[in-house]
Amino acid sequence: MLRWALLFFIIAIVAGIFGFFGIVEAAASIAKVLFFIFLILFVISLLTGRRTP
Repeated sequence: MLRWALLFFIIAIVAGIFGFFGIVEAAASIAKVLFFIFLILFVISLLTGRRTP
């Protein structure tokens, strides 16, 4: 999931360089959402992985 967030971030940067501002906003918002989903899943996996006896 982190790879997808980085991919959309790179798409946003490239689109920003070429001046496609609508694509920049869309790709940046998708990258933000995917990054926060990644963080939430990462924290959940850290918490559940520590419960093994």
